[in-house]
Amino acid sequence: MKSKLKVTRSKRVKDNSENKHSHLTISLIAVAVGLLFAFLLTIATGRNPFDLLTALVRSMTGFNLQNPDSFNIMYVLNWFLNAVPIIMTGLSVAFAYRTGLFNIGGEGQIIAGSTAAAAVALLVELPPIIHPIACILAAAAAGALWGFLPGFLKAYRGINEVVICIMMNYCGMYACSWFTKVFLPIDPNTNDRTIAIMESAELKQVFSNSTSQFNWGFIVALIAVVLFWFVIEKTTFGYSLRATGFNKEAARFAGMKVERNITLSMMIAGALSGIAGALLILGIYRYGRIFTFFDNYGFDGISVALVGGSTGIGVLLAGMLFGLFKAASGNLQLFNIPKEISELIQAIIIYLVAIQYAIVLLLDKFNARKRKKKEIEEKPEGGNV
Repeated sequence: MKSKLKVTRSKRVKDNSENKHSHLTISLIAVAVGLLFAFLLTIATGRNPFDLLTALVRSMTGFNLQNPDSFNIMYVLNWFLNAVPIIMTGLSVAFAYRTGLFNIGGEGQIIAGSTAAAAVALLVELPPIIHPIACILAAAAAGALWGFLPGFLKAYRGINEVVICIMMNYCGMYACSWFTKVFLPIDPNTNDRTIAIMESAELKQVFSNSTSQFNWGFIVALIAVVLFWFVIEKTTFGYSLRATGFNKEAARFAGMKVERNITLSMMIAGALSGIAGALLILGIYRYGRIFTFFDNYGFDGISVALVGGSTGIGVLLAGMLFGLFKAASGNLQLFNIPKEISELIQAIIIYLVAIQYAIVLLLDKFNARKRKKKEIEEKPEGGNV
């Protein structure tokens, strides 16, 4: 009996590792095809594809291939800066997905978190180190509150969370804009933002002499990745949430509190997006915003979670990749290449990962032919062995 359990367990581990490797292979193929298509399109429009490569390499390394002696770390820091909020929203979507939910409400949760962080940063006086932490916690609470209603209605009324999340996005934008106008001090020179937040609440730049706004918010994102992995993979609480997502009735039969788990899953996902809003306010804008449109960080998080396979390290790498494309859009324009090229690359990557099952079938077919060819070559000429 024990030997059977060991065989089953080893087989399950092997299957999981194969799934991870196949998803990694698909993601790498998608990135390669996206870049190849971008180079071909650049050639088709009469531009130099080497300029596209130069813009991407410069955004990633700080070196200019056309002038190897030049180096500017600002480009690398801007890459990291662009990746931070996308990583956070990617973790938000991935957490919900791993627990059987689809969080498309990241935009509203980011706005709620941004407004809460701005309120604490403007109205509450605290010491320098404690102040940004308090702002981030307030943003997490606001994001969790914005994720509570979709989770609650899904758990206790069976209402699709996608519909509620989309509605909550717009409710968040208009409600938070009203709150900002009524309760927070507005900058009289613009009337479309608050005054600057207190200096004690700011997330300081890592390199004060740099022109980049890269700040300590990147550490918050890395901590979030580690906590995501630990909670989902290494705790009984995470196992309970994942079990609920896999099969609600089986989880209920095992004694798990299904409704509570669904609600908590959406609240935790909302908290992660809310923190992304705080990092934007405290580290980049440094003032409260009156929102009239979405920044699309929440929707970018869906793409990052998809490409990253909804794992902690996968979301981190996918977030860095998409952050690179966002940072490179400015460099592309310097070489007279439309910035939409970077968006096109992202779209192709997302599309290819979305149809991953078709790619898996093609890979399986290719591997089957390869194995068959190998068997024929190894087969003796005399016939059967």
